[in-house]
Amino acid sequence: MPGISHLDQTATQELRNIMGGDFGLLVQTFVRDSAQRIEAIRTGVNTGDADVLRRAAHSFKGSAANMGAPRLADICRALEELGRLGDPSSAYPLVDELIIEYGAVERELTALLR
Repeated sequence: MPGISHLDQTATQELRNIMGGDFGLLVQTFVRDSAQRIEAIRTGVNTGDADVLRRAAHSFKGSAANMGAPRLADICRALEELGRLGDPSSAYPLVDELIIEYGAVERELTALLR
């Protein structure tokens, strides 16, 4: 949705202040690692491997929270819980939501580098 931020602006600005000139590298690393985590989440769901889903979602949850992306972290938290419950087959709608939210977060983070 236009006009709605997918980032916690305060947290992201604080991170930019802390990282200084390395903020761009942090964003690039987040983007690269996120692609791998999304693929691992998809694998866990598609193969019915609850442990793979749980671990990948847990890892992604932490990075999303650190980057100031609370909605993305919440989706990961829900996916992690489905993995913990051994129910990866019900995660398909959340994976779709995750991909959409991640796309919005990536666009906003990338825009901060311009």
